[in-house]
Amino acid sequence: MEDIKEFADEFRSGELSTKGFKDWSDAIKEEFKKNQYNGRIGTDLVIENDRIRVWHIFLEPGGKLPVHRHVLDYFWTAITPGRFLQRTYDGTTYESSYEAGETHYYDVKKGEFALHNLENVGTTIMIFCATEFKNSANIPLSI
Repeated sequence: MEDIKEFADEFRSGELSTKGFKDWSDAIKEEFKKNQYNGRIGTDLVIENDRIRVWHIFLEPGGKLPVHRHVLDYFWTAITPGRFLQRTYDGTTYESSYEAGETHYYDVKKGEFALHNLENVGTTIMIFCATEFKNSANIPLSI
């Protein structure tokens, strides 16, 4: 299992990494301020009950998922292979590839979070499924 600090380290180890908000536009910085408590971690919420939220993420090449905040334990699985670019709240940007079937689990400790955006910089549609566990250490965000 990965904790949220490993989550940040994993992203920093991507193929392309910049720090200190290098090349961030004012619009991107503003989006981080505006969406700092956005709990919509996917494009479509497909199931929600008292225990879980299941999201689908569909991004065409060049498509973007707005800045969102993870506060719950969760995992994601890539349905299609591809390449993404991600910016994190601390000013780090990284780019990485993923394979179909790749799955990652994140254990978000009390008071921790991950705040980031996601952009499809590949040539194929990006399809993911993500599941959040509502009985985590933190209270679920409103969506």
